[in-house]
Amino acid sequence: MAPHRKRLASLAGLTLLAGLVSATPAGADEISELAPLHPVPTPEDGELVHQANGLWFIELESPPTTQGTSASKVDKEQKEFRAEAEEYGLEYDERHSFGDLWNGLSVEMDDAQVGTARSIPGVRAIYPVVTYGIPEAEESVPDLDTALPMTGADIAQNELGLSGEGVRVAIMDTGVDYTHPDLGGGGFPNDRVVAGHDFVGDDFNAQDPNAVPAPDDDPQDCNGHGTHVAGIVGAEGEVTGVAPDVVFGAYKVFGCAGSTTSDIMIAAMEQALADDMDVLNMSIGSSHSWPQYPTAVASDNLVDEGMVVVASIGNEGASGLYSAGAPGLGEHVIGVASFDNTHVESVSAVANPSGEAVAYMNMGGAAEPPTSGETDPLASAGRACTSLGDTVGDLTGKTALIIRGDCTFAEKYNAAVDAGATGVVVYNNVAGLFAGGGIVDRGAFSVGIANSSGLHLLELLEGDEPVTLGWSDEVITVPNPTGGLISSFSSYGLAADLTVKPDIGAPGGLINSTYPVAKGSYATVSGTSMSSPHVAGGVALLLQARPDLGAHEVRTVLQNSADPKAWWGNPGLGFSDNVHRQGAGMMDIPGSVLATTTVTPGKLSLGATEGPATETVTITNDGDTEAVYELSHEGALGTHGNTFAPSFNDGFADVAFGTDEVTVAPGASVEVQLTVTPPARDHSQMIYGGYVVVSQVDGETYRVPYAAYNGDYQEIPALAPTEYGLPWLTSITDCDAFAGLECAAGGSFENRPEGHAYSLEWVDGLPDVPYVIAHFDHHVTRLDLVIINARTGRPVHPRNNIAASVDHVGRNATPTAFHSYVWDGTYVDSHGRVKDVKNGDYRLELRALKALGDESNPDHWETWTSPVITIDRG
Repeated sequence: MAPHRKRLASLAGLTLLAGLVSATPAGADEISELAPLHPVPTPEDGELVHQANGLWFIELESPPTTQGTSASKVDKEQKEFRAEAEEYGLEYDERHSFGDLWNGLSVEMDDAQVGTARSIPGVRAIYPVVTYGIPEAEESVPDLDTALPMTGADIAQNELGLSGEGVRVAIMDTGVDYTHPDLGGGGFPNDRVVAGHDFVGDDFNAQDPNAVPAPDDDPQDCNGHGTHVAGIVGAEGEVTGVAPDVVFGAYKVFGCAGSTTSDIMIAAMEQALADDMDVLNMSIGSSHSWPQYPTAVASDNLVDEGMVVVASIGNEGASGLYSAGAPGLGEHVIGVASFDNTHVESVSAVANPSGEAVAYMNMGGAAEPPTSGETDPLASAGRACTSLGDTVGDLTGKTALIIRGDCTFAEKYNAAVDAGATGVVVYNNVAGLFAGGGIVDRGAFSVGIANSSGLHLLELLEGDEPVTLGWSDEVITVPNPTGGLISSFSSYGLAADLTVKPDIGAPGGLINSTYPVAKGSYATVSGTSMSSPHVAGGVALLLQARPDLGAHEVRTVLQNSADPKAWWGNPGLGFSDNVHRQGAGMMDIPGSVLATTTVTPGKLSLGATEGPATETVTITNDGDTEAVYELSHEGALGTHGNTFAPSFNDGFADVAFGTDEVTVAPGASVEVQLTVTPPARDHSQMIYGGYVVVSQVDGETYRVPYAAYNGDYQEIPALAPTEYGLPWLTSITDCDAFAGLECAAGGSFENRPEGHAYSLEWVDGLPDVPYVIAHFDHHVTRLDLVIINARTGRPVHPRNNIAASVDHVGRNATPTAFHSYVWDGTYVDSHGRVKDVKNGDYRLELRALKALGDESNPDHWETWTSPVITIDRG
């Protein structure tokens, strides 16, 4: 392999969608640095850091076999690609080939070869293979009792007699502990976990560059996340799930720790299809992505095959708009938002000297508090963000009382322990109980308490007596101030193509469920990971009650009967929360089971509106008698302004109906035309939405959510500067900063604003090649890196001039994050040969086609041209 063909890849974004336990708006302590394409970690201490991955999806021209292409044609296209790749000199290792749900291959290759791969005939698109990490959980006692009534699952079980019997639910996750008595018990397979496969082995971690999957037939869960998810769907025992009589397929795509990759997920989807599963739950997702991402497309094709697919929409609420992730973004997938549980079950301490009960939750990673005795005296330590200049004073022999926010839990904990604290109590900065994680234990306990409890302790500290917490092992259930409201971590839509996402919501904040027996049998976890299985279980109950429903009809029925919830910012105002945050609202299982009316489509994605938009809804009377329906409109709050920190507004649209009342005979349908007039455009980047309401006289109410962008969608800047002045032409330097990693896999970016000479060789263990790094405020339909002759100012070839070309690039997760692109000094000529450019001076022109942009419209492209790149091979 030539020196410049060594691995020059970049880190892919990662998350498995169960975030930190939180019932409050997320702050700096919850923000994960995630981006699904060419992402690089947010700069820390002024450094721009680069790490490597180098895994790619290569999509071929024809649809997969489930979409009508013959298996022989798919096989032929893949063989032709391999032959052409050899002719083009593409150097890669094939990981997986896919044909049933998605046509293409996943490969490991240098990022520098993306331009070459994109030039090969028959290649339709290229996407990164992203990775997904596993979060930690908080141990607690079992309790799903307060979550089930939020969706009416208790009524469906106890009054309608539904249990999910006969429905097969696939759990793609960390596996399932089939030995758990609430999930069957005994060996595998058993009466409850009837199918499954381990695609990776216990030791697999995709973040390890040397990781190799070691698949086997035993899907035992050594992490816990998948068992927790399965319990919500259908545990039966000490915990009762939503559908306690379903049977499971367990598809293990994670090892005991670390992460997995999206190509392994597609392999698991194909196995679930082969195992004849009825429902697939994926509490996994890549944030800030497109509906065109391969996992979303494969999921859509599963629905076409008759399987209902339910997926978490994401835990990136703190990162703002358009943060939802694939596969939940899929056109036919049910993408699920999270609402907070109405009650929280936790251990209780006693505030001395007042005697008031203080509910608390352990902070992940820290030592657990004792179950008896008292703390050392409490002392207020403020915010304790030392990186922001805070000081905490001498805390020797004290328990630090710290307010949450502005820096990580670990930073607060370490600041207190460094000052001598023997324990750390963090109180919420807004209403609600919470717990966090990311702490490395240094011998001092740490717990999270509600804001009200923290303020009470502060008030006690103003007195003359010492203030302590008296420990106990008493478990109490306390009302959650944010119960029934959207969870702070739940991601915003819309999708990058302006389709309405998420689709529906369910309880996901502070959910207790099953956990591996070896890890305590039960745990409390928060995340859209937890809301998704509530919906998957609800789907199972609906399919049991209404087996005639097709996979494409299920989401519509659920959305029609869902209940929109109030805005989390101030529920007392009476406004519905954003459609692009809650979708249709909270799932109502009995409402969907008993519905005698269907309104289609189940949602209206109006796109970008610069004037009135006309749509048609169809009302179908599935009942036995004639029904009269009244039509009306409910507005929901909109958002505007900064993508990363949106503002809210009550600029509601006006909706006019062709008729305000219709009579529909039994078994018949009536179409009603409606016209949506957008609100006044008095803010930038406005998203508005609401609900079309169809009320049966003397009967039930049904809704259709709608949302749209108000104005010209292409007004949103994509290639945006940051505080660092990006884009940059860079070199990789400072390999020593990456102890434990090969120098070839990491380094720091150094800006080259005056241009730079590159040898295209390895120098002192680092690749001496040009990188372009750029920040994207918004999604990009296509990104090209064009090679320009610096002397003439023209491309090196009229057509064959691409250094890199990537489809459907997601926006960055934070205002300081960025993507990286590398050029190895080659291009593909008109004969399909990879050729080295001659030594000399060049520039790279970065060309970004805005989301949904027209490539023939110059105004829809944003460009940046690099300083001079001197190629000097010596």
